Amino acid sequence: MFTTRPELAGTFGMVASTHWLASATGMAVLEDGGNAFDAAVAAGFVLQVAEPHLCGPAGQVPGLFVTADDPTPRALASQGPSPAGATPEHFASLGLDLIPGSGLLPATVPGAWDGWLLLLRDYGTKSLREVLSYAIGYARNGVPLVSRVGDTIRAVERLFVEHWPTSASLWLPDGKPASGLHRNPALADTWERLLREAESVSGREAQIDAGRRAWSQGFVAEAIEKFSRQAFRDDSGRDHAGLLTGDDLASWSASYEEPASVDVGDWRLVKMGGWTQGPALLQQALLMHGFRDELSFVDGVASERTVHLAVEAAKLAFADREAWYGDTDVPLDVLLSAEYTDARRALITDTASAELRPGDARGPARLPAILDSLQGVQVEGGATGEPTIGPQGQTRGDTVHLDVVDAAGNLVSLTPSGGWLQSSPTIPSLGFCLDSRGQMFWLEQGLPNSLAPRKRPRITLSPSLALRDGVPTLAFGTPGGDQQDQWQLCFWLAHVYGGLNLQESIDSPAWHTTAFPSSFYPRSWNPRELVVESRLGASTLDALRARGHQVLDAGDWALGRLSAVSRSDGLLRAAANARGMQGYAAGR
Repeated sequence: MFTTRPELAGTFGMVASTHWLASATGMAVLEDGGNAFDAAVAAGFVLQVAEPHLCGPAGQVPGLFVTADDPTPRALASQGPSPAGATPEHFASLGLDLIPGSGLLPATVPGAWDGWLLLLRDYGTKSLREVLSYAIGYARNGVPLVSRVGDTIRAVERLFVEHWPTSASLWLPDGKPASGLHRNPALADTWERLLREAESVSGREAQIDAGRRAWSQGFVAEAIEKFSRQAFRDDSGRDHAGLLTGDDLASWSASYEEPASVDVGDWRLVKMGGWTQGPALLQQALLMHGFRDELSFVDGVASERTVHLAVEAAKLAFADREAWYGDTDVPLDVLLSAEYTDARRALITDTASAELRPGDARGPARLPAILDSLQGVQVEGGATGEPTIGPQGQTRGDTVHLDVVDAAGNLVSLTPSGGWLQSSPTIPSLGFCLDSRGQMFWLEQGLPNSLAPRKRPRITLSPSLALRDGVPTLAFGTPGGDQQDQWQLCFWLAHVYGGLNLQESIDSPAWHTTAFPSSFYPRSWNPRELVVESRLGASTLDALRARGHQVLDAGDWALGRLSAVSRSDGLLRAAANARGMQGYAAGR
């Protein structure tokens, strides 16, 4: 089949990401003697400068990895919790029934800096200065902005001018959206000051820990607390101050966790735990494995039957996400069991379901009472909270992803996000803005994802690893909010059941449904809606409509920004997405 790029193959190292500068940076670090972890950290910081509408220094970075010495997958948990002051009572006093998707109110404790440094300290080999120097250079000397940065700024230009003057100062130089070579000297200064404080002590690991403290207990935390006391417009249409304090930052640090996993044939698929949406891919993979004899791809294109089954499996998995997932005791032992999966698979028929049907995993399932009122709700201007994919596939942004594998066998998959330039006003002394992940909580109490102080929101960020016959083999992922674990299912089915290589699987036509509540303000959903790439074929789209799906044609190349790396048969491989014209793989 035709592919937009070759599947890369080599023996030295591979980096695949959503921006060519990050992939090139990762390869430069590998060429300089660094390992996959060094490369990933350096690339991750570059993404904060190269894709500022998709991730930032105050965002978060969940990851999955194995080391050359240990094939046991581990998870990097660097999503910060809600502030201590983020109580349901506070939001009720503001007259809100949903947490705004922008401004200062939805900010959680910034997690990216601490997560990157923890990973570098424990598994990398380079100094903090060595891996951060690439990003500092781009911030100081300028980075060539992709056109979508300008498109994003134009979408919120009025908000910046009228309500967020610090953002206008940075992103509307001379009154026009930033374009071409863009500099962020305040961010470069912040990083340089962090380095100076880190290097005030001796020893690689001690310096990295000093850099972590300089952020969470030093000048960064002080600036965040001071700025958060101001009130700014958010997409509730009103001005609100934030809740983050220096104590919130000082009381949290990134950590490692045991990931969730399932065995699917000779593969073991690995995801983040049930406080994220990651297990939804595990549930979908288990459901689809029962239909494996019915799945087919012709010239890289999924059959109509394959698409229908995948969409119906997604509806069931994401209904369970709404009912059971959150930063609490999630019954994954039931949700991922063979008995439960078989019972859920039996609900899939030949017609499209219009119901949100969670299972009774631990007693009767409970959904938010507000859900019915959110069907078909449209976003109405103002600030952009999570800039994901619109109903017709229009990209308002999303997040970033990167995968790295080196010759020794280190394998890393990371999905950084948050701190988008358009979701929160710029803190002028730091050169970046806060995140808005708090919008993912429900204010209604008694749900797994209900708001509580010092609790993590159920994030959509969802990197993936897979082992084959017990050997770490594959790392992959994509931006895209709620669509991440649907587009990854498209990739998984194409690669595992369609026999397509990494690039063929990424290029294969994709799809997703919006038949469950969005994780992002205003939490809309459309029970039968199915968004597809037209390359599936007119006859397939007609057949899907005949089954009751409300099909929206997003265009030929519109859905997903996947990247992937693998190691098998003595070779390292990589592939990246051509959609959006900025993702690239590099390697040799």
